[in-house]
Order: sequence, then structure tokens, then C-alpha cells
Amino acid sequence: MQFRFAHNNFNVKDLDVSLEFYKKALDLKEVRRITPEDGSFIIVYLSDGVSEHNLELTWLRDWDRAYNLGDNEFHLALVVDDFEAAHKRHKEMGCICFENEAMGIYFISDPDGYWVEIIPSKK
Repeated sequence: MQFRFAHNNFNVKDLDVSLEFYKKALDLKEVRRITPEDGSFIIVYLSDGVSEHNLELTWLRDWDRAYNLGDNEFHLALVVDDFEAAHKRHKEMGCICFENEAMGIYFISDPDGYWVEIIPSKK
């Protein structure tokens, strides 16, 4: 028996805003969408085009408030091959929420407040 990661889910308040953010910030692209006939929710899977792991964004039609992320101690992490260019892009977007220069990493915050860790690739 072997388990493999499939996806992580973030619930989002505005699906279009989140899709644009993940496309612009991380070059993630939509690979699959689930939309029931009653329109009560939409699930969109985003891919980096390299790994099998997806980010699942879930929008709920009847959700009318920001999501409670608690202490926001959980996060998604991505490795980038050009750390300096990524940092420049995210700084220009104004989405960097925490930098740990000693560890050589930083975090960006998406439109719903979820944190994404950006890690340089090992050389």
C-alpha cells in the first residue's frame, strides 16, 4: 500500500479574484472544474504543470463572510527556480506578508489570507 499527495484545499470568497491571484503570483493554471447544476459550489483544481499535486479552490455560493483561518499556522509551500525574480514579482504585487531572511524564505498572502511559502530551489 502506498499513499501519494493529491491536493490541498483552500476555500475562497471570490473565485475569480483567487484564480487571477494564483495565475499572476505563482503561474498556476486551472486543470479541472466541478460545477453542480444547482450552482451551490464551484471547485477548481490548479496545477503547476510539473507535479501531480494540485491546489483545490472551493467557492461556496451561500458563504457570506471571510473564512476564519485561526492562527494561520498552516500553509502551502512552493519551490521556485528563480527566487530573486519571484521575490521581485511578489513585492510588486504587494502580497509578501512575512520574510525570514535567516532561513532564506518568505511568505505571500492570497486574497483570503492563506499563506504560501516561497522556497528557493537547492543549488
